[in-house]
Formats: sequence, structure tokens, C-alpha cells
Amino acid sequence: MSQDNPPFEIHVHGDVPLRDDVDFPQIQEALRPLWQYVGARSLVDAAASNYEEEPGIRFDPKAHLLQMCWTIEGDEDFRLAIEEACMGLNEISAMGAAIEVSFYDLEYDEEEASPEAQARDDFLMCFVGPTPAAIMQVQRDMLVRDVVELMERHFDASELGGVIEAIDRLFANRFDAMVNSLQLGKPPRGGHGGPRKPRHLH
Repeated sequence: MSQDNPPFEIHVHGDVPLRDDVDFPQIQEALRPLWQYVGARSLVDAAASNYEEEPGIRFDPKAHLLQMCWTIEGDEDFRLAIEEACMGLNEISAMGAAIEVSFYDLEYDEEEASPEAQARDDFLMCFVGPTPAAIMQVQRDMLVRDVVELMERHFDASELGGVIEAIDRLFANRFDAMVNSLQLGKPPRGGHGGPRKPRHLH
């Protein structure tokens, strides 16, 4: 953290299914950016939330589930910490999952603020998963849920099949574009991609 008086209360919320072979040391390493952010020496030291009623950060070994309901104080630089933690979670996750991050402005007092003043509250949705396809699946499912919930105020659920199909096409196109961009970065097949590397270097 960069300030003695952090301007935000930050809440992290999400459940991430982990691979069966993942153990606590791997989780601690993946979440290193978070516990280092709060100045702790380990995940255990940082796992408690600022609010006693919240479980904080915990691992359910039976369900192989990382559960986060964790509130701390911090600044805008927490965005980098959560981004790095998500990269670590990608390596140990079993399927796609969403992590909600909420920023609440501690310096804003609604009763004392002028009419022109606005709170700097913000919201960030992060996605993790073992593959880009797994992450896109979570994004797709959340979008379908939100769109259906909104449109069911005006239409019957049975009328929304075309909307869901359109969303699926959008995500399919995005996935195809991503795969094609990765293919462009690969050397050509055959002998035109430069000299072959010795097998032991692969």
C-alpha cells in the first residue's frame, strides 16, 4: 500500500474451484500479491477480513474450493495486486470463476459532502480459469443471466432463445478471433521457420 491512510475500503468476493492436486503452499504462492499487499508474511496472517462476520480467505480441502469474502483498506494500486493474483489462480484453477472487487470511498461522507461531490466508489469484475475458453464460458454465463433477468421484465423466458443464440455467436466469434491471432504468432510449418531446435530444448 502506498499511503498511511488508505482512501478505499476494498472487498474481494468469489469462489474459485481448484484442481484436485493443488495444496495450500500452491494457493499461498498464487495469492502472494494479496497478502504481500497488506504487509503480511504469509497467507495465514492475511486471511482474516476487517469484519469478523466475513470468513476472509479460506480453502475448503474437501471441496477443493478457494473461498474469498475479504475486506481490507487500500488504494488504486490494489488493482495491480488482484490482477497478479488472478494470473496465479489461472495456474491452479479447475474451471472458470468470477471474482468481484468493490472499492468504497472512505473519504466520502454523504451527510457532510456538498451536492456536487461524488463518491469514488468503483467495481471491478475479474475472471480466472485454466484456459481462455473456461474464462469465456464464465463471462458468457454471467452475461446470459444478466440479459435474461433484464428482459424477463418485458418478455417470457421462452421468447429469449434468439437472444441467447446471439450472445453465443458473439462469444464464439471472439474465441475464434483469439485462436486465429495465436496461430498468426506461430512459425510456419515445415522447414521455413528457421533451423530446428534440438529435442532436449523443447
